[in-house]
Amino acid sequence: MTTRFKPEGTLYKTKENKEALKNPQGLEHACRTGQILEAPVLLCDSEMRLHVDLGCMRGIIERSEALYCRPGETLKDIAIITRVGKTVAFRILGFQEEGNERVAMLSRRAVQEECVSEFLASLFPGDIIPARVTHLENYGAFVDVGCGVSSLLSIDCISVSRISHPRDRLVSGMPLHVIIKSIDKELSRIFVTLKELLGTWEENAASFEPGQTVVGRVRSIESYGIFVELAPNLAGLAELRGSGNTPIRCAVNDTAAVFIKSILPERMKVKLVIIDSYPSTEEPMPLRYYIDPEKTRHIDYWEYSPACSTRLVETVF
Repeated sequence: MTTRFKPEGTLYKTKENKEALKNPQGLEHACRTGQILEAPVLLCDSEMRLHVDLGCMRGIIERSEALYCRPGETLKDIAIITRVGKTVAFRILGFQEEGNERVAMLSRRAVQEECVSEFLASLFPGDIIPARVTHLENYGAFVDVGCGVSSLLSIDCISVSRISHPRDRLVSGMPLHVIIKSIDKELSRIFVTLKELLGTWEENAASFEPGQTVVGRVRSIESYGIFVELAPNLAGLAELRGSGNTPIRCAVNDTAAVFIKSILPERMKVKLVIIDSYPSTEEPMPLRYYIDPEKTRHIDYWEYSPACSTRLVETVF
């Protein structure tokens, strides 16, 4: 979906943004036209004002202009302090003298309000939009869906393959695409999902064949077997004991070499044998989109399960 309301950090290195920050004349033009700009925050002073590096000039974001608050929310200092060292979006309100220095007065709140009213308010469940991971919690990831406005990506919506924590799949600052899951218009909140972009069971299983030995990630150890993730939307089950009835020694999040015994579409099962495992120090597996976000901007329905399966796994938007 084409929009000028991008996740923070998207505009900073663009030609248009660089041109505006090159000299005072560029900033003045941006002020007159209402252009959305981005620049890094250098510090937060004792008055909770953010000082922004505009290159040719210093910018100031007053506390009241630092963040858009939804109905019922109050502005917390921590939300301002945590912007230090990060790139923020803003509009230039004007210029004023501070001592012997001319500074630009900026508003992040103004662009966020406009993002909510003009962009986010126009979205519907099933719309596919760009986002950026801002921080991770046990229950999910918060993502920037435009100009620093956050949305929750709950852990059960990150992938079909179960994970113990969002960091198993995502890292802070990671750009990605998400689908609008639901919208609470009264609270101006949007909830998003990712797993529908990561492929159906058949699409993921098509990358593997019985008889292959491949790399996976141990995701859970149950009384009846060990679940090993082969792809974000595909996991297989390995027995607790290997050859010679020897107990398998591994831990959750270990990297594992697994032999594929069989692939059963009608039961959505992949049977595995763990050949070896070792502690993993690798980053999360890269995401592969089976729906091209540049060509497909909206979906109404997604069916994960194969047509031959007796179990239906679907998402209706």
